Amino acid sequence: MGLPSTYTNAHGVIGDFFSKIRDAQAPEKFTHQILKDLGFKSNSHRAFIPLMKALGFLTPDGAPTKRYNDYRSHALSKRVMGEAIKDAYSDLFLIKSHPKEADRALIEGKFKSYHNVSDNVAKLMSKTFYSLLSLAELDFDEKKLQGEKVQKRVEEKVEEQKSSPNPQVPINAHGLGLHYNIQIHLPATKDVEVYNAIFKSLKEHLIE
Repeated sequence: MGLPSTYTNAHGVIGDFFSKIRDAQAPEKFTHQILKDLGFKSNSHRAFIPLMKALGFLTPDGAPTKRYNDYRSHALSKRVMGEAIKDAYSDLFLIKSHPKEADRALIEGKFKSYHNVSDNVAKLMSKTFYSLLSLAELDFDEKKLQGEKVQKRVEEKVEEQKSSPNPQVPINAHGLGLHYNIQIHLPATKDVEVYNAIFKSLKEHLIE
């Protein structure tokens, strides 16, 4: 994907911002008014919206994505952020698989040359990246993460069906029972192990 050009002067409150969106209900569309409602009223905070789009948390028109909703799980948030920054800042991870503070000059230089920007802008891009990096877990099992995401959506679907005002209740020889229609959207991948992990999770949580 390369390197996003989005950055913010308010990099110091990025952690607070993502904590707020993790704990709040996902809106139908993330707007500047939503930013204000969350307490981020400065013009510098407006850059958070294009930053979320670059990370794959929002669609181009501002609607929350599956990644946004996955991030709202405390158990998944660090790994989801790790996945997001690896995708968005892929060029940085080609030169450093685990960027550290000691690599900051190298990271700034990459931003400067890639986007042909000034030293000051490159520093702000770097500070934005490092603020996101502090929220991420990079050493995660991608197959396990995909399975946990599916497990989370299965649990949400089950709870949604349980709370449905008009559940389907078929009558059988043993009396009454509930019928749940659960739809799972599988990720697009050629790695069969991802699907194995998903179906294993389904078997554990739905069948057994």
